[in-house]
Amino acid sequence: MAGPNLEVFKFGVYLFFPIAFMFHFADPAWYEAHVEPYKKSFWPAEETLHKPPKESSAVREKLEELKAERRARREALAQLHADGAAGQPPVPAGSEKLV
Repeated sequence: MAGPNLEVFKFGVYLFFPIAFMFHFADPAWYEAHVEPYKKSFWPAEETLHKPPKESSAVREKLEELKAERRARREALAQLHADGAAGQPPVPAGSEKLV
């Protein structure tokens, strides 16, 4: 075994490195110089992010809107199949659930 000196050295290393890294990388000047320039190119702008509704009435309105869009897509697909289905096989039952 190496003895108590090695254990003291290892303890010092284990204690020193996390504190040194925290001291270096938590400096606001370092953050502004090295992180801020890349942050804008890495993450999208806050205005372009999707913001889901938070109130129950807004959630219900959004749900109705999504249902209306789905209904419109189904009707358009059904109309497309009705117009061009002369020589094509019939659409299987239940496929409207996939749209």
